[in-house]
Amino acid sequence: MNLLSGLKREQKEAIGLLQVGTFLEYFDLMLYVHMAVILNELFFPKTDPHTSALLSAFAFCSTYVLRPLGALIFGYIGDNIGRKSTVIITTMMMSVSCIIMATLPTYAQIGITAAWAVTLCRVIQGISSMGEIIGAEIYLTEITKPPMSYPIVSLIGCSSRLGTMVALGVATLVLTCGIEWRTAFWVGAAIAVIGSVARTRLRETPEFLKIKKLGKLAKKESKRASLKTTVAYFFISSGPPACLYFSYMYFANILKAQGLSGEFVVKQNFMLSVVEFIAILLITCLSVKFNPLKILKIKSSAYLIFILLFPLVMSNSEHYPLIFSIQCISVMLTLSGVPAVPILIKHFPVMSRFTYVSFIYALSRAIIYVVTSFGLVYLTDWFGYIGVSLILLPIAGGFLWGICHFESLENLYKNKLDNPILATP
Repeated sequence: MNLLSGLKREQKEAIGLLQVGTFLEYFDLMLYVHMAVILNELFFPKTDPHTSALLSAFAFCSTYVLRPLGALIFGYIGDNIGRKSTVIITTMMMSVSCIIMATLPTYAQIGITAAWAVTLCRVIQGISSMGEIIGAEIYLTEITKPPMSYPIVSLIGCSSRLGTMVALGVATLVLTCGIEWRTAFWVGAAIAVIGSVARTRLRETPEFLKIKKLGKLAKKESKRASLKTTVAYFFISSGPPACLYFSYMYFANILKAQGLSGEFVVKQNFMLSVVEFIAILLITCLSVKFNPLKILKIKSSAYLIFILLFPLVMSNSEHYPLIFSIQCISVMLTLSGVPAVPILIKHFPVMSRFTYVSFIYALSRAIIYVVTSFGLVYLTDWFGYIGVSLILLPIAGGFLWGICHFESLENLYKNKLDNPILATP
């Protein structure tokens, strides 16, 4: 399969630069997330297990709670200045935050200031990664056409998972080989700077330039998406954060409660990331032959069944092999817009596309990470494993409804193309 055949040289260059940039961005972002079992002990005060779980949830959520504000800022830049400027700025922000974290004193050295400083760095990283991945997906959607755009844009998702996987690999080496953890953040900062410089070679997308040249005429284009479409995209965007926290962080707390070390948890999460990367790569390949929305309908239906059965399975056994098997199933069925991202994006107006998509993306993660992380702490205390289903079932159901909505929009769009009378205003 040669996805790049038939593309112009500048298109191929843009695809390569954006894949590499997303990989670097997510390597930096996820390095802390998956070393949190160790780093939280360095930057936060030591407490009892319950309070420690809440502090871990706080550190995790801090990456996402201010993303909506960042989405408005980057949305304005992306819709008024350009897609290219946005992806360059976000990469530089990530490199600066990595430099700060690499040199930041620990809690033992400067007290609570360390906790606030690392939280601020996580906020900066969260904001920059949001602008990065949305900017890359919009850019590739606007320079390629269906059906080629389905696997090409999906490669951005693959790159983000690959960045996560490599970050976990580095974290594993740091924790098992006695390497200084700060070295990993210095590496992250260096590669982010390189990525920023490389992206200056990008050109603005033709679709954006065409609308921008129209000036005032472009403003007559509807800059509002329908409320139903906005809500549907919110539900679809809510799937990944819920699945990510459940698959990695929720089970990390269970394993630590069973007496397993932080090093063991990081190593297991690395193996999970490999499974997740292979799964999303397979989904990307399937999008070459099959309708992306139909793939997601089947996948989300399977996830609903999985979550329904989860309390029953866990109540009968909590042994490690079963937990790892459940984690593998969870990451393979992770609710995500890949490979239908280009379909979702194109149903938002060009002149407000970046703002819409990035804000909904950011808002969904800010809300869902808070609900999932803190909700799982309390609901599982009250209801046991049924508490997991109480959170994830509505999210999976909303995801499936969102996919069905965009499928109806696609059918309506195709009917208009096939029937000139319907296409006439």
